[in-house]
Amino acid sequence: MTNSFPYSKNQSFPERYISPEKLFSYLQHHYSDLIKEIGKSSLGKPIYMLTLGSGPVKVAAWSQMHGNESTATLAMLDLLSIFEKHPQLHEKLFALIQLDFILMLNPDGSEAWSRRNAYDIDINRDFIRNSSNEMRVLKSIVLNGNYSYLLNLHDQRTIFTTDGLHPATLSFLSPSENAERDITENRKKSMAVIAAVYMQMKQILPNRIATYTDEFYPTSSGDNFMKCGIPSILFEGGFYENDLERTKTREYYTHALYFALKAMSVLKGDTLSYETYFDIPQNRESHFDLIYRNVKLNTEFECIMDIGIQYREILDDDKNLTYQPYVIEVGDLNHKKGWKEIDCTDKKFVSVKKFPKLDSLVDFSIE
Repeated sequence: MTNSFPYSKNQSFPERYISPEKLFSYLQHHYSDLIKEIGKSSLGKPIYMLTLGSGPVKVAAWSQMHGNESTATLAMLDLLSIFEKHPQLHEKLFALIQLDFILMLNPDGSEAWSRRNAYDIDINRDFIRNSSNEMRVLKSIVLNGNYSYLLNLHDQRTIFTTDGLHPATLSFLSPSENAERDITENRKKSMAVIAAVYMQMKQILPNRIATYTDEFYPTSSGDNFMKCGIPSILFEGGFYENDLERTKTREYYTHALYFALKAMSVLKGDTLSYETYFDIPQNRESHFDLIYRNVKLNTEFECIMDIGIQYREILDDDKNLTYQPYVIEVGDLNHKKGWKEIDCTDKKFVSVKKFPKLDSLVDFSIE
């Protein structure tokens, strides 16, 4: 990359899947004086918070609220490794801010590689009802911490692009505080941080940075923390070409996380240049992972269709992630694109079935 940020991967965590036990052991071994247990998951696993710095700008962040979204956890682990190799970066930044980072808010879901917690609750839609231990832990920290900013860190699906051509490798959001999506002072503060990150990164990640929809979600964490008066910033780590393992996404996410913290340390709640936020394109839902075009089925009548495929991330018995192709849509898919497309004109659809079944594992071949 062309900028001066010295990225390197934390070699202790080379893959997307992170077992909670491995993470906890690593934190206890390397950062025992910086972590504390702040609560328990639904199944009694510890939830840890890492604190860096003691500066006047207080920032809270959390990763793996959805257990199968690990890029932010990996980005923070990469940052820790980078700070060890380049202590001057750490010292300068954390003289200005205090970062309280909850690594793996949902360890039960992370263990199972599941979006939801052990009781199938989507923690990110549990702000009002407080049905989950995990949301109660998060709110107890955030609402009592006198924070200047919040970082709500997620991953997004491969379906999103910035312009119908390039993947939305990173998407950001300044959440709405009401259904009218008013541009409030808190939103401007969040927008200013996102704008600063965008200006830092648009040259090294051209055409692949977007904003997420600012539709108001009444039960979600980001929208409600904004309503509580705390500027909140949503990160979404998406797809990069030919990178299902999200190795490149992880690298760019690490950059973005560092630049966001740096921007907060400088802005200190200022809304300088927040208008740049509106220059960032918004996510478009335009792609499948794979499209088979012009497939002629083995039916009694002529039936030619397109078949849209998405890969599902399945954790096998050995705790390895596998990517399994599922049929998501069939018919005329000319309004959609695929990251990979196969023209099946004059080829044979080979299957024990006459047609592909929606929401099922691909069980056919094209010959």
